[in-house]
Amino acid sequence: MDRGSSRGNSPDSLGHALGWFSIALGAAELMAPATMARLIGVPCDRKTTSVIRAMGAREMGNGIAILTHPGSAAPMWARVAGDATDIAFLGSAYSAAYVDQRRLLSATAAVLGVTALDVICAQRLSNEPAAQWQRSASGPRASKAVTINKPIEQVFSFWKDLSNVPRFMRYVERVEVLEGGRSRWHAKGPGGIPLQWEAETVAERENELIAWQSLPGAQFRSSGTVRFQRAPGARGTEIHVEMEFRPPAGSLGRTVAWLTGREPAQQLDEDLHRLKQLLETGEIAVSEGIGLRRPGQPTGKPEQVRDEAGVVS
Repeated sequence: MDRGSSRGNSPDSLGHALGWFSIALGAAELMAPATMARLIGVPCDRKTTSVIRAMGAREMGNGIAILTHPGSAAPMWARVAGDATDIAFLGSAYSAAYVDQRRLLSATAAVLGVTALDVICAQRLSNEPAAQWQRSASGPRASKAVTINKPIEQVFSFWKDLSNVPRFMRYVERVEVLEGGRSRWHAKGPGGIPLQWEAETVAERENELIAWQSLPGAQFRSSGTVRFQRAPGARGTEIHVEMEFRPPAGSLGRTVAWLTGREPAQQLDEDLHRLKQLLETGEIAVSEGIGLRRPGQPTGKPEQVRDEAGVVS
């Protein structure tokens, strides 16, 4: 609710100030929700104080994320989403009984003012050049592993051939192999938005490791490693994948992914299990609905099977 404003000479300094402000505001909302309710002019009942405490927890989380990821647009876009929640809460309070209209108007004006600062800072961070992104703190990460009952040579060779990637990564539509260890990727982003970026292989050790990173200026910036190990007991091959990325629109893209059930770690986990099915059985069992951990349901529509499996013809 009642928020102050901070200015800086760069997106980083403004974001730093807003991060500390989030922590201070969140602490006040968590520890003294009744006082905060009176300050913004709304009734101090149990429901309102519970909502204010929830807002405080969100503010604390946003502030910590901003301070631990300086230079990243993602936490700032999360603040913008939180601002929208606060504005909706205050807007609904105008029709309630026993509100202090003067204080409520002041609180609304304060939130709108800080929302403007949050949007400005988030946009500046999102538009920074690739060099700035490279020196900023790490972005979101996902790490998963899977054991595939196939020889390590076969598994490594399959992954190394980038034309195979769309067969198990659901939202990758195709990969063009270029010269000099480079490749051009075509994928579907949140909401089906088409994405394209170029990447390069930065390290490769036969039957052991493949590492890559996107090129400067890429629409979708990522890096990662795939490590291959022989599984104990002659059970095939262990694959350990670590990915670090920054999706388009920062946390806006991540928020959309959360809402559609496609948090990156979950998506990576599903992709690896699709790879396991493909290599072990030669096909991917799919189900109707989100997720691949459900029993497959038969369908008479081959097009639907190919689409849900993400198989590229």
